[in-house]
Amino acid sequence: MDSEQFHRISKALADPRRYEILSRIAKRKELACSDVRCELPITAATLSHHVKELVNAGLIEVRREGQFAHMKLRRKIWREYLSKLGKL
Repeated sequence: MDSEQFHRISKALADPRRYEILSRIAKRKELACSDVRCELPITAATLSHHVKELVNAGLIEVRREGQFAHMKLRRKIWREYLSKLGKL
């Protein structure tokens, strides 16, 4: 993992709402965006923004199925991030 991606992930996780969303995704193999919307008091636009930031950081991938989007943690990237963080 290069320092640029490390910085993007750190920045993405600095937002408490994004961290909460990532935590929910990590607990499951895959999580539908509609499930997150039901669980958290945020608008679809706000969720979309947070998901975009997590995707740009490389932490999650999104699979589209018709009108639904399903999010999945990129566990390899997460492990690399934690490893690099542990070396600080």
